[in-house]
Amino acid sequence: MTRIQTEGLVLRVIEFGESDRIVHLLVPDSGRLTAIAKGARRSVRRFPGTLDLFNHLRIAVDARRPSAMARLDQATLVRPFAGLRTSSARFALGCYLVEILDRLAPEGAARGDARRLFAFALAALDHASRAPLDLRLRPLLELRVLDALGLRPELRRCVRCGDELSGADADAGVGPSRATVGFHVAEGGPVCGRCATGLHGLLPIQLGTLRALEGALRLSPRQLDRLVLGRRALEEARTLLSRFHRFHLGVELRSERVLDELFPASSPAAHPARAPVGSTA
Repeated sequence: MTRIQTEGLVLRVIEFGESDRIVHLLVPDSGRLTAIAKGARRSVRRFPGTLDLFNHLRIAVDARRPSAMARLDQATLVRPFAGLRTSSARFALGCYLVEILDRLAPEGAARGDARRLFAFALAALDHASRAPLDLRLRPLLELRVLDALGLRPELRRCVRCGDELSGADADAGVGPSRATVGFHVAEGGPVCGRCATGLHGLLPIQLGTLRALEGALRLSPRQLDRLVLGRRALEEARTLLSRFHRFHLGVELRSERVLDELFPASSPAAHPARAPVGSTA
């Protein structure tokens, strides 16, 4: 067996048998890793309260044959991201981030790609744990995690002809306002006025909303106040991102329903509820 000492981020924990736990981890060496922690529910010495959602760990893993599950032998807590447990809103954001990473982070990723994804995950959880609970926080994090996974929607060019969208395309909009363009969810991006002819089921969205979301990808986590999204733009961004990831992921994330309640796009501000009781997915 190959013994690996590395860092890990806890994405999911499953109780297994009488004393074991199966742990889904994100590691900087290869992406997503599933390991079994034998006796984890009994051993205080090897796993002293470390195998909990969001925890950033230093771990020792024995990697078995490719067809067998790795074994987690030891874990030491580096950072718990305790701020994610101070309110239901922060907890829900954290759950969304780790759930989408658990479902979509690749196993056996190239080292460079895995390191970039791991660094993003730590920065995103840190931001969710400390940033002001502004309604813009949700679409910013949703878009950035899709981008980090290489799955973000196209926001600037027509997905059919490749031309950059312009004001003329917005003038030929598909919605009740002539300031909209059509977004083709199945093809993952907007279509220009010429390519929209004859297409059905396009999602109407303001060109300004697409521009704002594209600009959000260039912001650092500390620059949220620079993201300009009015009420309508927030509603459009939430609808676009929700339909996009449901279609392309093929699943509905459990944490998304909670986010819809805690970060309603039509509300002027987010009001965090009481801190959650549990923390293990």
